[in-house]
Amino acid sequence: MERVSIPRSPLGSDGYDCSALIVGGWQLSVGHREAVVDEADLFEALARMVRAGMTTFDCADIYTGVEERFGRFLAAHGSSLQAEGCPVQIHTKYVPDFDQLSRLDKESVERVIDRSLQRLGVERLDLVQFSWWDYGVPGYVEAARWLTELRAAGKIRHVGATNFDAVRMAEMLDAGVPLVSNQVQYSLLDRRPEQHMVPLAERHQFSLLCYGALAGGFLADRFLEQSPPEVPANRSQRKYRVIIEEVGGWTVYQRLLQALRTIADRHQVPIASVALRFAMDRPRVAGVMVGTFHGKHLESTLAAASLRFSDDDRALLDQATASLRDVPGDVFELERDSEGPHGRLMRRNLSDV
Repeated sequence: MERVSIPRSPLGSDGYDCSALIVGGWQLSVGHREAVVDEADLFEALARMVRAGMTTFDCADIYTGVEERFGRFLAAHGSSLQAEGCPVQIHTKYVPDFDQLSRLDKESVERVIDRSLQRLGVERLDLVQFSWWDYGVPGYVEAARWLTELRAAGKIRHVGATNFDAVRMAEMLDAGVPLVSNQVQYSLLDRRPEQHMVPLAERHQFSLLCYGALAGGFLADRFLEQSPPEVPANRSQRKYRVIIEEVGGWTVYQRLLQALRTIADRHQVPIASVALRFAMDRPRVAGVMVGTFHGKHLESTLAAASLRFSDDDRALLDQATASLRDVPGDVFELERDSEGPHGRLMRRNLSDV
């Protein structure tokens, strides 16, 4: 496959950049779905994605098995892809368990970072995105500073955040933590970042990396004019089915799909391409995660890179989204409530360190 002109976005000020479409690894984690992954087929699909311009991968220490899997991919294909002019970047996360928050120290943080380095088989992590389950437990600013010290020691190139709200993001930035990004859930269905996070990113000049742009696959043609699935196929569908209820329910969601289908027909692309382009076009967005299990949706993913909305398209998007209720709160606020419908889906203790 010939390389598509996928835009690249700077992260930080040292010349580092990432692909605007990022290969997401969450769907490859153990426990996300029941299907067994054939690594030979997976690695072939991943290599096609890299050669097509999706050179940046996203994973996490808590995505069970994914850092190791990406490490095996790098060992098998990294050198040859780099020789072809397609070097692979791996973004990972540091997500200490809920039960560990009050007991963290610099040594435990460094131990997890060393484990990620070993799993991925690299000498330096391109981007470590830091998360914190409970703001009621102090220590996230100090932990972010420890990551910054590991950056100075050469183990990390850049430090970012994931799922931090605007207040705590500003607190870390004001404390001198050089955060280059915040990874947040952002889509046509969930526009929580627009209220507080985007203005903060504009003021401090950090980027947003977005997950959930396809809402776990719900922003796609296969759900158009369909009834809700009786049994969700995976954890992503369970998560984003609750988001659909937040914005008004299945009927309102179907009206949005109809509008997306109208725009998709104008450009002869799938609905998923329209949903991805929407996220790519949002202010301060540097990259949009695309969950991958195989490569069969690669063409529709790449179509988003060349899609450009007309004024009529944007007007229809505005009209369609105006009928949706806003998902309340700041980014990840609902998910922090362990008793609520969103929070009950979260797994807060996944580390094996």
